[in-house]
Amino acid sequence: MTAVDNLWYMADEADQQAERTYHQLSGRYTTYLEYERSQIVSRSRFRTLAERIRENGLPYGAHTLVYQPSGELLLVRHEGVDKWVVPGGEVHSDESLMEGARRELREEAGIEVEYDGLAILARVSFHGDGHNTWGVLPVFEGRAETTDLEVCDPDDEISEARWFEDLPEDTRDRDELREWRRRRFSSS
Repeated sequence: MTAVDNLWYMADEADQQAERTYHQLSGRYTTYLEYERSQIVSRSRFRTLAERIRENGLPYGAHTLVYQPSGELLLVRHEGVDKWVVPGGEVHSDESLMEGARRELREEAGIEVEYDGLAILARVSFHGDGHNTWGVLPVFEGRAETTDLEVCDPDDEISEARWFEDLPEDTRDRDELREWRRRRFSSS
C-alpha cells in the first residue's frame, strides 16, 4: 500500500471517529453554539491531525469556557499560537472529554469550575495534499468556583491566565466567544 493510500485510509478512519464523537455530544447536549472552520495544512500536519482525530474525534482536545457571574471570561496565553485562547488540550485515553477539559483547566489556570454543559461544538475541516478530514472541537462551559489564577502547565505552552471583560483583539475565535457570552448573559 502506498503512502497516499495509507493517508487516505487514516483520514477515513478519522472521519468515522469524528462522526461518532459529534453525534455523542450533540445527542447529549441540546443548547450550544455551533460553527465550522476550514484549514489548509501541510501533508505532515494533516497526518498528525488525522492521527489525533482517529483516537477520539478531537484534533485539539477538549476545552472549557470559564465565566464569572459578572460576565468576565477566562483566557490563557498560548505561546505556540501567539494568541489568547480558552483553556484546554489533549484528552487522555482513560478520561472522558469533560475530565480531560477539567484537568487541562487545572494545569493551565489552576482553578475549579461547576460545569453547566456544552458552550460550543465546532466542526474543523482539514485539507492537505489532496486529502480531507474533519474533527470536533468541544468547548464545555463552567462557572468559576475559584478565581485566583495559577499557571502550572507541564507542556510550557501557556504563559499567562487572565480574566477579561473585553476580549483582546488577538483572541482565537473571538467572535464566537462574544456571541456565546451575549447569548449566555442576555437570557439571565
